[in-house]
Amino acid sequence: MMVGHSDLLAERRGALGLITLNRPQALNALNDAMVDGLRAALDEWRDDDTIRHVMIRGTGPKAFCAGGDIRLIHDLGRAGKQAVALDFWAREYRLNSVIKHYPKPYIALIDGIVMGGGVGISLHGSHRLAGPNYLFAMPEVGIGFFPDVGASHALPRLTGAVGAWLAVTGARIRRADAIALGLATHAVPQHCEEELLMHLTAGLPVDSAVSRVAEHEQQAPILARLDAINRHFSFDSVGEILASLEAAGPDDAFAAETLAGMRAKSPMSMAIAIEQVKRGRTLDFNEAMVMEYRIVSRLVHDPDFYEGVRALIIDKDNQPRWNPARIEDVDPAKVAAHFEPLPRDLDLPGA
Repeated sequence: MMVGHSDLLAERRGALGLITLNRPQALNALNDAMVDGLRAALDEWRDDDTIRHVMIRGTGPKAFCAGGDIRLIHDLGRAGKQAVALDFWAREYRLNSVIKHYPKPYIALIDGIVMGGGVGISLHGSHRLAGPNYLFAMPEVGIGFFPDVGASHALPRLTGAVGAWLAVTGARIRRADAIALGLATHAVPQHCEEELLMHLTAGLPVDSAVSRVAEHEQQAPILARLDAINRHFSFDSVGEILASLEAAGPDDAFAAETLAGMRAKSPMSMAIAIEQVKRGRTLDFNEAMVMEYRIVSRLVHDPDFYEGVRALIIDKDNQPRWNPARIEDVDPAKVAAHFEPLPRDLDLPGA
């Protein structure tokens, strides 16, 4: 039996609850129906003893899920419907919390792009199976946004300063690096899906099922860069990070490339991102989600988000005019204001 909206299918297969993101023409980007359908399925299966585990997958060859429907959110804000956009984020963040605290194994089969909202519906699950085309990033600072969907909790818990590096650069991570960092739990071959489904449907314990399809991954390239990442990104401000990268000089290829990339990002967004990583170190998951909702409730009124979406997604001129244009001109008080409690903070399941 299969139920659901055409963009998301929820299916019972023996002992398995199977979710399929079915919007390949949009790289499986999340919309309202997909968020609500996934939440409804997880709520239904939580107390169903016939369902032993849940798996989520994407359709199409390019992406597991490339994020949320940013163009739609942009258009709502431009039309003065920020409250509608914030309602979407509230439901998405509640879904992230449900996944994080789900009492049954939650298996994400990830091949292709996993970014933004796609990270929120995969990274917080118990098993994250990465295919050979796996490509992870949290690139939000490039569009005047910030790494959300639980990144405030996950990124600070990566080794060293890797979380800060990912947050303020939007760096892309391939499978070997994801395994080394713990972003993915297992490497799997491209055509393992049917065998995996067979074992999970039959009720084989998840670890046994995964071990039958998992493969060895090669040495992670990021290991050679960890010293540089830790050296430059262990500071608590973007200004100090940029100064460290500049001091390395033009002959340092990593520093020069990273510096050039960061200079193209929203200074305000980078300042918010480094602050959220710093604060997230001491927060539990739901506290981090409450913090992120405070941030997004302010960012939806900020000009950089709309300018970033215009420049990178709508007009595609890749020439955003950030306000302020330089990290030196970012007002720390304005950054801090994004983190202040709301008149009504986000309520979360089980909170």
